[in-house]
Amino acid sequence: MERLRDLDEAELLARVFPLYAAAVAADESAVPVGPGDDAAVLAAPSGAVVATTDGMVRGRDWRDDWSGAHDVGVKVTVQNLADVAAMGAVPTGLLVSLVADPGTPVDWVLGLAAGIASVSRESGAPVVGGDLSSGPAGVVTVTLTALGDLRGRRPVLRSGARAGDVVAVCGTLGTSGGGLALYLSGRTTGGGPDAELLRAAHRAPRPPWESGPVAADAGAHALVDVSDGLVTDLGRVARASGVGIDLSGEVLRARHASGALERCLGAEEALRQVLGGGEEHSLAACFPASVDLAALPGAPWVAVGQVGEPGPQGPVVTLDGVVPDVRGWDHFAGA
Repeated sequence: MERLRDLDEAELLARVFPLYAAAVAADESAVPVGPGDDAAVLAAPSGAVVATTDGMVRGRDWRDDWSGAHDVGVKVTVQNLADVAAMGAVPTGLLVSLVADPGTPVDWVLGLAAGIASVSRESGAPVVGGDLSSGPAGVVTVTLTALGDLRGRRPVLRSGARAGDVVAVCGTLGTSGGGLALYLSGRTTGGGPDAELLRAAHRAPRPPWESGPVAADAGAHALVDVSDGLVTDLGRVARASGVGIDLSGEVLRARHASGALERCLGAEEALRQVLGGGEEHSLAACFPASVDLAALPGAPWVAVGQVGEPGPQGPVVTLDGVVPDVRGWDHFAGA
């Protein structure tokens, strides 16, 4: 088996770059200088660049017995695209950094690149550069930076929610967390199509990043991607905006907790995953009540709650008026 220690950096890049180049043909007007120089040059037609970065660490953010290299590439890319979308922007470029044990198989690195390239192709955002570095034995860390353009829009911030807004979600809730729950319980295979749907959602989610600009164009006052759990991420909106957010248990049970989640995990755990499951990367927005959600193009938006004035407990998220006993993902709590 060929490993990274068997190649020099130029030889590895000679195998990786064609995968990215085949995914999205660089438009010279959008990317005047692509990979291969000291830095890339991207056009910023709106005069503002949206930038975000996120990384994954072997053994912390994925396990090799659950996720293949392609899955890791997809996941690290979509979680960045969701952040770009949550500002109301369109992705324009990706930067990839890899720190890896020299004993890492070359095929694993090529599989990672293929996963990133598949999302690059779908989103239209080319890989324009990155970095390679060796790491200690067993260490593999993948970091991706996504750049975006607002195309004349104002950025949609967490701090813009207003009393009277409708809270709506575009995409799934709880499926990635449900898949993780299956893996952690030892149900790594079997269980039929429902279980595999949940496990696949955890390994390689597909959030509706195209709907971020749609929400911005519709006048969304606030927008966030559900990376750490619905209650946790909407809680950030509530605090930033100084509002209270009340979610509908009836809607969340009917639209998100039923189906595969309930059949695999039971009704109580299914709702817990809908409220607290992370790594979904769907979009949650606060819209003016006048917006016709059904008329928005693309993936559907579902109203799941209301924005109001903060109550005695301050700017918090409640479920049918009660603060739910759920905890979203935190990278350091309990580590």
